[in-house]
Amino acid sequence: MASQKLFSSESVSPGHPDKICDQISDAVLDALIAHDAQARVACEVLVKNNHVVIAGEVKSRLQPDLSQIAKQVYKDIGYTHASMGVDGDHLQVVNMLSSQSGDIAQGVDVANKHQQGAGDQGLMFGYATDETPTWMPMAHAMANQLMRRHKAMLSDGQYPWIRPDAKAQVALVYEDEKPKYIHNIVLSTQHTEDIALADLQKIIKDDLIYQVLPASMLRPDTQFFINPTGKFVQGGPVADCGLTGRKIIVDTYGGMARHGGGCFSGKDPSKVDRSAAYCARYIAKHIVAAGLARRCEVQLAYAIGRAEPTSIRVDTFGTGLCAEAHLEDMVKRVFPLTPYAIIHEL
Repeated sequence: MASQKLFSSESVSPGHPDKICDQISDAVLDALIAHDAQARVACEVLVKNNHVVIAGEVKSRLQPDLSQIAKQVYKDIGYTHASMGVDGDHLQVVNMLSSQSGDIAQGVDVANKHQQGAGDQGLMFGYATDETPTWMPMAHAMANQLMRRHKAMLSDGQYPWIRPDAKAQVALVYEDEKPKYIHNIVLSTQHTEDIALADLQKIIKDDLIYQVLPASMLRPDTQFFINPTGKFVQGGPVADCGLTGRKIIVDTYGGMARHGGGCFSGKDPSKVDRSAAYCARYIAKHIVAAGLARRCEVQLAYAIGRAEPTSIRVDTFGTGLCAEAHLEDMVKRVFPLTPYAIIHEL
């Protein structure tokens, strides 16, 4: 008899308070490195009500207009008028950016770029699976697809009652380690007062969920939890405080793989929290795409100021065609692993 188990993953919309912060952090980073490729950036954001606090450490020739950057992010997300509780035209932005520590800079800014050290110590994971064409876990891919569809419905104007804040969660039934069908779907969306719950639930099911998820994965007993509290009018930074880096599992593999703990947003590529995590995913994806394993997790670890990783680990969870030690040797020979090499390759 086949063994069954459940696995759930979630995603959030761009209008979720934590995701607002991630997007502002990256917008600040983008503004800096667009004019100064050697900028060093570690930008964190907190949002609550109409207040935005931007803090962190920066080394750059550019002085960006932080207020304008934050306002534009809010407008792009869809927070465009006061009825949503907050809007891009009425933000109060607090600038708490300071200079990067010289103690950190001395290990990163070196004359020979090939010897550029990691911006911090840390461990990073990359993961890939043959469950989907993108080599991502299926439950997480589905949750992300639901949130992309939500963003499209918000943007096209056909559903004026939809508001930017939303979350989705998908639970899959696995049989013998392979996804078989959807057990349940949770989706909550912020909305205006004038939409009845029954109408909202029908539209979300028909025009969002059924438009995204494959019918072959849905069953008559699949459960739907749509706005299960019954009301979600107050949302965004008015209902909840947001912080950069609080959705690191959403940003990676939805809990299917391990996570080193560092977030990506607001960090320039000298920070291995970001660049080495991308590289680990790059490696894992190549191993699975080459047919060497059905699942693969790669761990890289670094010491501040040192270029080469301090450890490399490949785990194929028993699905590999060759020994993991052999795969680790291959990784060392084939893939870029120093910060400079990763940046150059990716």
